Amino acid sequence: MLYGAVLLMAALAYLLLQRCIIAAEGEQTALKQAVGRDWKGKASLLAYLAGIGVSLVWPSLAQALYVAVALLWLIPDRRIERVLQPHA
Repeated sequence: MLYGAVLLMAALAYLLLQRCIIAAEGEQTALKQAVGRDWKGKASLLAYLAGIGVSLVWPSLAQALYVAVALLWLIPDRRIERVLQPHA
């Protein structure tokens, strides 16, 4: 459960940093265009919350959720690269 809480705090910090940068730069920035609706970030938060919730009852399921999120982020996310590269 504690590991899930640490993962959740890291995900929240990432989300807050992202939102602060967008707020400081404006809604029409490259970062806002790149992240879009950020389904990976939101899915990660939900999975971490679910993992924390089930950790006392089914620890193996909680571990599986944490591994699933890690695998989700292992897939390269090229959204920011696509927006920042000059169109050729």
